[in-house]
Amino acid sequence: MIATEVETARLALLPLRVEYAEEMAGVLGAPELYEFTGGEPPTVADLTARYGRQVAGPDRPGEYWLNWVLRSLQDDALVGYVQATVTSDEAEIAWVVGTAWQGHGYAKEAAAGLVSWLEAHGVRRIVAHVHPEHGASAAVSAAAGLSRTEVVQDGEYRWERDLL
Repeated sequence: MIATEVETARLALLPLRVEYAEEMAGVLGAPELYEFTGGEPPTVADLTARYGRQVAGPDRPGEYWLNWVLRSLQDDALVGYVQATVTSDEAEIAWVVGTAWQGHGYAKEAAAGLVSWLEAHGVRRIVAHVHPEHGASAAVSAAAGLSRTEVVQDGEYRWERDLL
């Protein structure tokens, strides 16, 4: 399974390339992005190394790392990313939109586009993990059709959607 370009109403989901590291370091540079996930803003060198590993993919047979950056079709700027780790017919998804672009529905639109792409490529269950106090990510999960379960892993609720 290989990530291909996905277009939504306002975004192009572009398969990850190492060359995006410099622009994405700016997108991901606000410390408040890490309030619920921990960590700190990555440097260009950090992202270059991370993107190299992500593009290379996992060493485990049957597992796929699918990563996209989000480009605004309005102004051609990168605004965030979405990703999915696929094993068998299940995908765990995640998203981040830079603070300058939050509040415009980009994360909801990107997550919905990602779920549609995964469904078209044979994925039958979508999973996300959301911190109990992260209302915005809960809203993104719900907009992508996921429902919160009572399962808590590493302090985060598991959200799921079965695709038939």
